[in-house]
Amino acid sequence: MCTSAPTRERRSSGAHNIPILKRAFVIVLDACGVGALPDAADYGDAGANTLGHLAHEAGGLHLPTLERLGLGSIVAVQGVAPAAEPVLHGRLHALGPGKDSTAGHWELMGVVTSQPLPTYPDGFPAPVVEVVAAASGRGIVCNRPGNGIVVLDDFGELHLQTGRLIVYTSQDSVLQIAAHTNVVSPHELYAICAEVRERLPARHAVGRVIARPFTGRAGGFERTDGRRDYALAPPARSHLQELQAAGVPVHTVGKVGQLFSGVGIDRQHPGATNARALAQTTELVRSLERGLVFTNLVETDQVYGHRHDVAGFHRALQEIDATIAVWLELLRAGDLLVLTADHGCDPTVPHTDHTREHAPLLAVFEGHRSRRHVGPLADVGASALRWLTGRDAGALPGTPFL
Repeated sequence: MCTSAPTRERRSSGAHNIPILKRAFVIVLDACGVGALPDAADYGDAGANTLGHLAHEAGGLHLPTLERLGLGSIVAVQGVAPAAEPVLHGRLHALGPGKDSTAGHWELMGVVTSQPLPTYPDGFPAPVVEVVAAASGRGIVCNRPGNGIVVLDDFGELHLQTGRLIVYTSQDSVLQIAAHTNVVSPHELYAICAEVRERLPARHAVGRVIARPFTGRAGGFERTDGRRDYALAPPARSHLQELQAAGVPVHTVGKVGQLFSGVGIDRQHPGATNARALAQTTELVRSLERGLVFTNLVETDQVYGHRHDVAGFHRALQEIDATIAVWLELLRAGDLLVLTADHGCDPTVPHTDHTREHAPLLAVFEGHRSRRHVGPLADVGASALRWLTGRDAGALPGTPFL
């Protein structure tokens, strides 16, 4: 772990040293919650603990890098011992309602909503269905909450026969539209979802309209990696915008840029799979001169969490763990690395949706000491802002843990 690398300097024409070029990397291990929030019962998630229960179901987790950093010092995780000298570690909590990726990522960067975004446990009402029909010129099937894989099994063949779009939701504020690539091209599906996003009336403005292209035949339908999220723009200023205003470049990897509707972001890098997101982030750790990289690693949620696939979830974490070891060797003096999550997706709860949980916090930076930190998710954005600019945004929530 490179926390004592020599300071890199620039020199001006007057031979005066310009301070080190700082970088911050915020990595979201999607859905890797570490224990129920006090109001979890209100969401049907009493007792949830994604990583704790995952470890028990797996017979223990093997995550040597995360163990060394202090994951087992945050919460009891079978197979992951408390670290002798953990980095800064702890648990973070939401300040606002919700338990989805939009709310979680927004809060990490200081955007807290006071009212929950609309959800549809009984399916979408007529005004929403009419918007989808007008945007697509097609009818719809399903129109109920459901697991995305099961929905394809139940309605994929009917969709192929009729051309009607598969429209479904979950416990989160999402409107998902699935279409086979042989019936509706991805380009057309994206256009439909973008138009639905624009035309939804205010009272039905869900957090995300999600395009879900899929391929295959009945009995073997598969979602492609062409998912695209059309999110509401954040309703308030974020730490990302504060960084931009200070002249700090902001990069995102994976779905983060879409969750912020591009607001406060200079460049969005693709990362539809963990392999692509890990590789892209590694390249940025190697080559980026300065700025923030905000990465989402989606598969612990999208591929394994919602399916309660314990073995797959563990394998994904092991791949992440191995890549974090590479990042630690590449870190420079002046770097901040934050590992956290946005919510949970406990594989032992009766439903297959997200769970209302604390997020883990592991932070690597010079002078971190083995401190424990407990606070809101917004502390991450506040810390990145102070690290990269030396100042705070007093009007935004969050207290730096530096």
